[in-house]
Amino acid sequence: MEIRDIPQSTASLVLKDEKFGNSGAELAEPTSEEEIANVLRKANEEGKKVAVVSGGTKRGYGGLKDDYDILLSLSQYKGIVEHTAGDMTVTVRPGTTIKELQQFLNDFGQMVSLDPAWPEQATIGGIIAANESGPKRMKYGSARDQVIGLRVAYPDGTIIRTGGKVVKNVAGYDMNKLFIGAMGTLGVITEITMKLRPVPKAESLVKLFVPKEQLQDLKEFIVNIQDSMVEPASLEMINPALSKKLLNREVYTLLVAFEDVENSVWYQEQWMEEHVPAGMSVDISNRDKAKEFWHAFATLAPNSLTDQESGSTKAVLKIGTKNMDVLAMMAVEETMTDIDQLDIEIHGGLGHGITTVILTGEEPQVKQAIHQFRAEAESKKGYAVVKHLPVKLRKEIDVWGKKPSYFFLFEGIKKKNDPNNTLNYQRFLGGI
Repeated sequence: MEIRDIPQSTASLVLKDEKFGNSGAELAEPTSEEEIANVLRKANEEGKKVAVVSGGTKRGYGGLKDDYDILLSLSQYKGIVEHTAGDMTVTVRPGTTIKELQQFLNDFGQMVSLDPAWPEQATIGGIIAANESGPKRMKYGSARDQVIGLRVAYPDGTIIRTGGKVVKNVAGYDMNKLFIGAMGTLGVITEITMKLRPVPKAESLVKLFVPKEQLQDLKEFIVNIQDSMVEPASLEMINPALSKKLLNREVYTLLVAFEDVENSVWYQEQWMEEHVPAGMSVDISNRDKAKEFWHAFATLAPNSLTDQESGSTKAVLKIGTKNMDVLAMMAVEETMTDIDQLDIEIHGGLGHGITTVILTGEEPQVKQAIHQFRAEAESKKGYAVVKHLPVKLRKEIDVWGKKPSYFFLFEGIKKKNDPNNTLNYQRFLGGI
């Protein structure tokens, strides 16, 4: 396979990205696993550094380098390898977008239980490498929970298989977890085998509008929901700024999604209406309206394909805390000063504790906000990771935060798998 210089044209912006980095001097676009292995083997032998991308949406996620020797793009290595409808499993190549995968599976009444941002652009390879998830993580889990097997190309060109192709595969250590969320620093994922679910027969979205003075009542109501027979797919809270943008209601809003058979969805809607605390109003959207809303929701956060205009700086934070501390993270903006020109949009899962903060403003204000949100998260024994930021600011801010006490294990695994630092060098936590 030919590795060629990246052309310096506007059309190649997604390949040679000056704003977000994680680019290379030469471009490799393999169309087979063998070609991927050959590129890695040659680079490893010659001491070259390789940056790995699929769809290119995560160029602003981690990494301090913008001058890799080779940009290995998996965008042409896509498609379904195997689909066993009876076993409800699918094996897919990493360059396949979530939309393409879901459209294929929909013909069989099945789906992958992932709802990441920008499904038309985000590839399954990037989602698995970053362990992404969406607002329905409460019911379905993260990317790590969907994978049952992988094929991975090591930097020396060796191909290994982890896990298996059946759901009930429990033999030995789960090697899948080693690569899921490792940001491509240990190996290049060449195939992903995932378990599937039936497409729900019915779904709805219950929107609960909560006055600020009733946030304590909301906490008690959430506990009531979790102690009941109700099984929501999401308990996603959005702050007033985001609620105004999405729903034209400048108030805290709880998004409760239900996905099941029709009778079950109807029963859960009724339960919500009967038990909602006084003073809070409820609005229910049916299947089509719910899908329309979640599609708009999925395009909220900027990524390195959509955030190319000059002007204001945009950042996205992923914050992990205890479930109810999501509300504390939302309150951080009230403690900020001198942020009149900073837009802050926040949503977080009261069922899983992951909060997303979208910041738009001038560089100094964005940096200040990142520090304040991180300080609050760490005070709650949580973490804050910057998922999207121009490379210039990534070099000024530690986007991963403090190293955990077990960081030496990460270093040891990296040294074992990639002793020459060939793959995505400095892309992950602690400069790995």
